[in-house]
Amino acid sequence: MGITIKRKLWAGILLGVFIGFCGANEGMGLEELRDLALSHARGLTRLNLAVENAMLEEKTRQFGSLPSLSLGAQGSMNLGGETTMAERFAAGASFGVSQTLWDRGKNGVLKAINGTSLEISRQDALAEYYAVLAGTDAAYYGVLEAAASLETADTALEAADLAFSMAELRLENGMISRGDYLQALAEREAKGTARNQARRDLTLAEARLKNLTGLGEIPPLAPVDFAAYDGVIQRLWGLSEPAIDGLYLSLKAAALANNPSLVKAELQNRQAEQAVTLAKRDYLPSLSASVSAGLNYSPLQGFETSPGRFTLSGSIPLDFWVTGNNVEKKKIAQTQAGLAYLNAGAELDLSIQTALLDWISQAGSVISSRRADEYARQHYEYVLELYRLSQSSLSALSDAAALAGSSRIQRIKAQYGFLSCLSQLRSLGCFNSEEELLGYLP
Repeated sequence: MGITIKRKLWAGILLGVFIGFCGANEGMGLEELRDLALSHARGLTRLNLAVENAMLEEKTRQFGSLPSLSLGAQGSMNLGGETTMAERFAAGASFGVSQTLWDRGKNGVLKAINGTSLEISRQDALAEYYAVLAGTDAAYYGVLEAAASLETADTALEAADLAFSMAELRLENGMISRGDYLQALAEREAKGTARNQARRDLTLAEARLKNLTGLGEIPPLAPVDFAAYDGVIQRLWGLSEPAIDGLYLSLKAAALANNPSLVKAELQNRQAEQAVTLAKRDYLPSLSASVSAGLNYSPLQGFETSPGRFTLSGSIPLDFWVTGNNVEKKKIAQTQAGLAYLNAGAELDLSIQTALLDWISQAGSVISSRRADEYARQHYEYVLELYRLSQSSLSALSDAAALAGSSRIQRIKAQYGFLSCLSQLRSLGCFNSEEELLGYLP
């Protein structure tokens, strides 16, 4: 997994360079932003380093099972006495090889534990990978939603300016009261405040996207083609209860098999079981062997070889109470890991169910909000025409404008809420693309 993520990071860097030359005309899309975010994700880089460290830990364990080589040297000289300097001096060197013949079976258990640790590190990197994708999706949709809201606020301000200019003319001609004029003035100022707030929201959304992607400035973003999702929205909203249950079970099965958080919890549970097995190995004896040989030198005797020595040693632990206590501690940790695994599965189950129901609900909200937006727009145009003909009051026009504005905002929120739920489901199930996720729809 670490190698795969690295390849994606390099692909993101190269793609970022490419879109700088040829992507400016159509606007930067979501996939390009995802690759930039992956290449900029420090947390992902840190977790990839953790994977490499776990691989080095496994190599260290493998080296520990090899024979141990040692080379020693010593020199000595007697102090005092009536001997000559040559008689006082002596030196020697030794070489030894030692090998554990039976380590109570710990090496095999440690190999399994290290392998599990390596896979846990990979799952952490995979979880961060999908977290970066989900964060980029949210930031991208956040910028587009904020931009659409700002456009709506600008339109509302233009409508308030128009109503105010008409109120000024009518006040001069004595056609409305000063109270109606002040109402139009207040409406214009309120819409100006709302427009400023929308502009602030857009600036903050762009700042979040900059932070994720490392971009200095946000380029023009490719808009979302909501028409491409019309078929999906209609299918979702028309699902029967049995079809929803079947879709939920399919998505749940995919998430249980692929979700890195759940896989990590399962691995940690397995690692806790391995730790219990490792602790029990301390009850067993150990056996090791060593071979050593040496070379001595003195000025009087010259070089002499010392006889080689073969040593076979074993040990049997007698402090069973210490080992038993350690085993009990590992069993408690195993129980805790098992409970954490069950809890992770339950949380993932609930998250899948919630995200799916929210997705279906947002599909219905898109359909109803589109209708409400269209009706509210037509109603506002109708009341505006009546107001121009002096057949409607300023209050009626203000109410119609407020309804049109709120309906448009609800439509914007519903559409991007639908996309956010889709993104959330994709991350929970670790699907490679939206198409793969949408393929589960009945």
